[in-house]
Amino acid sequence: MEFRVKGDGHLLIREAKKNEFYLLKEQRLSSYKTYEEELSAQHWELLKANLSSDNDQQPGVEVFVAEISGEIAGSVALFPAESTAYEWDSETIDYPEIRLLAVSTDFRSRGIGKALVEHCIDISKIRKQKFIGLHTGSFMRNAIALYEKMGFEQVVSLDHTPLDDGIVVKAFRLDIQKQ
Repeated sequence: MEFRVKGDGHLLIREAKKNEFYLLKEQRLSSYKTYEEELSAQHWELLKANLSSDNDQQPGVEVFVAEISGEIAGSVALFPAESTAYEWDSETIDYPEIRLLAVSTDFRSRGIGKALVEHCIDISKIRKQKFIGLHTGSFMRNAIALYEKMGFEQVVSLDHTPLDDGIVVKAFRLDIQKQ
């Protein structure tokens, strides 16, 4: 799927190739590094472990990359409904969930994150899903603003606090049928 983005070039969104997964993990860590100063050491280690895990290689999980001029600018994972999205939680999710959204610092503010989220929404629409969800840290204010602008609503009952450090992992859900 091709998009026009701010700046030069076209954005191509495609499925990640198996040989790109290591690069994607490195890119995730690099793009989230800006939050290290805001987090406790323990929370940063938990976040790094999540970003580096192999959860995105479970059966049914789709990983998409945003490519501009042959360079990977960002990526996202779409977990299917009825999958376990988190290592520490054995409950399954009732609808697809967007996870591990990351945009390289060199490509920020060009609409790439939004395009990756829209791609996941479009796929879920085609599959006749009623909702699509995601979780994000309370410290990720720009991401929260983007999700809310796109119509995602917080589902407080699904929020959780993985550590006792004041950071809430907020749950959001979009009613696809209202789109």
